Amino acid sequence: MEMGILAIIAIFLFGANRIPQLARSLGRAKGEFQKGIDEASEMAAIEDMDRGGMTEEAASEQE
Repeated sequence: MEMGILAIIAIFLFGANRIPQLARSLGRAKGEFQKGIDEASEMAAIEDMDRGGMTEEAASEQE
């Protein structure tokens, strides 16, 4: 019931033609965000391998 009400409000606010464009843009933004997260985790893994597979915290504890 709540989703139906929200859909009707969205149609009034943005118009029926604009909603698919907004959904497409939201999907693209989510994809770009996910790519950024994946790239950041790859970079962190590469940095960990440079330290012998240890995280930065573990490496600083050993010093």
